[in-house]
Amino acid sequence: MGLFDRVSRVVRANLNDVVSKAEDPEKILEQTVIDMQEDLVQLRQAVASAIATQKRSQQQYNQAQTEANNWQQRAQLALQKGDENLAREALVRKKTNSETAATLKTQLDQQGTMVDTLKRNLIALEGKISEAKTKKDMLKARASAAKANEQLQNTVGRLGTGSAMGAFERMEDKVLQMEARSQASAELAGADLESQFALLESGSGVDDELAAMKAQLLGPATPQNQAQLPGAATTEPTSAKAPSTAAADPAVDAELEDLKTKLDQL
Repeated sequence: MGLFDRVSRVVRANLNDVVSKAEDPEKILEQTVIDMQEDLVQLRQAVASAIATQKRSQQQYNQAQTEANNWQQRAQLALQKGDENLAREALVRKKTNSETAATLKTQLDQQGTMVDTLKRNLIALEGKISEAKTKKDMLKARASAAKANEQLQNTVGRLGTGSAMGAFERMEDKVLQMEARSQASAELAGADLESQFALLESGSGVDDELAAMKAQLLGPATPQNQAQLPGAATTEPTSAKAPSTAAADPAVDAELEDLKTKLDQL
């Protein structure tokens, strides 16, 4: 392969690539329809010109045929009058017009065929243009939809890997962290409050239990029972029954001492 052929192939390949990239379907479709309409105009002009030529040929044929018939009648008239020379001259003119009429008839038949062909082509081209216009609108709509979808996909792709989407993800993580800290603080505050109330409730229960035990030990509130409590003041003088009361004091004191020991261990 020669160098010139290789260079030519490279140039043509690059040009084809540039042209392919530069082709916009919408613009190309519009231009194609315009070109087809221009072809239609030219074809209509050709059909009109062919029809006009056919009509002129038809007129010339009719005229030549009429002249041939006239010279035929004149030849007959001259022969009837006994003028053979004049009749011969008329027949010569008749022959000339007859030959012209025959030539025009052949051309007229050819022109008729050509006009019929042009008319069929004209009708076919009009149908193709109408179909092309319909397809053009549909293809343009599809091309626009494809472009919009491509742009949307590119935008989604850029959002998926770009800084904007990354910022959204970082802010989402930060909001989740803030919510977690808020929940943890609420749980801690709730736990502290619960512990405080638990202490209060436990203290109140001990006091209530101590009061109940005192009431159970002392029985009905009498001066003698109150005098038996630790630290109670003795206001009554020593009576004759003092020995029996003193005999009961050690058991009460022992039970109270045991109760104090248990309370101190709480």
